[in-house]
Amino acid sequence: MTTNQITAAPSGTFMLGGDLPIHRLGFGAMQITGKGIWGEPADREEALRVLRRLPELDINFIDTADSYGPFVSEDLIREALHPYGEIIVATKGGFTRHGPGLWEIVGRPEYLRQCVLMSIRRLGVERIDLWQLHRIDPAVDRDAQFQVIADMQREGLIRHVGLSEVSVEEVEAARQYFPVVSVQNLFNLVYRRTEDVLDYCERENIGFIPWFPLANGDLAQPGGVLEEICQRLKATPAQVALAWVLKRSPVMLPIPGTSKVRHLEENTAGALLTLTDDDFQRLDAAGRAAWER
Repeated sequence: MTTNQITAAPSGTFMLGGDLPIHRLGFGAMQITGKGIWGEPADREEALRVLRRLPELDINFIDTADSYGPFVSEDLIREALHPYGEIIVATKGGFTRHGPGLWEIVGRPEYLRQCVLMSIRRLGVERIDLWQLHRIDPAVDRDAQFQVIADMQREGLIRHVGLSEVSVEEVEAARQYFPVVSVQNLFNLVYRRTEDVLDYCERENIGFIPWFPLANGDLAQPGGVLEEICQRLKATPAQVALAWVLKRSPVMLPIPGTSKVRHLEENTAGALLTLTDDDFQRLDAAGRAAWER
């Protein structure tokens, strides 16, 4: 396979919010920043090349956040891709940064409004197609956080709203204020803690964005089911793990990220893999057993 043949299109299409068609395999723009998700990337030109390669690979959904850098990821996305055409850029707010690897939740309504207004400015858009609350702040009244988001949606600053790292109960509470079109939780072949949230999203046709989707834990050990499938499909463990995630649910929207074009192309090629039902079941059983250990 040549790099010109690699495309995200076989991952399928999902109607985000009912009106935004995106290919299910997207791109997570966290890793295009510096070490500790802080500052400029080590190779700025390569980061820009990664972003400019996305539409060539038919990737039309990018997930970022104002806290990535902070601000660096959004700035690079605008520099590389604005105006965005058919690309949907989703961003998040609700974290402050104080140094590499340091994250602090801030959900005060006035701060969330500032997050949205500044992301609009940095991305160069009139409204954000998908704005996601990065975390619900436990130190701030939850309803107050939901209310200001609903206000901003009504004012036309936000088109659609999503949540990150939430339970089913929290999604239902938020839906009293606004439609929730996406949930972004940690989920992969060997991490299943929020499987109930995924099942809920599937029932409600809410996009489920698994972050860290390529993880396979110890399943890539010699002689295991993952190695066997990789050898048969001539694929990497990460590609097979991604194929499993995509097959797990029609609402699954994985966003593997990287700062290297080569890795981007390798990840995208995972959308071209076809797992048999038997492959899927065997991987599912092995991953569940690893999670339960």
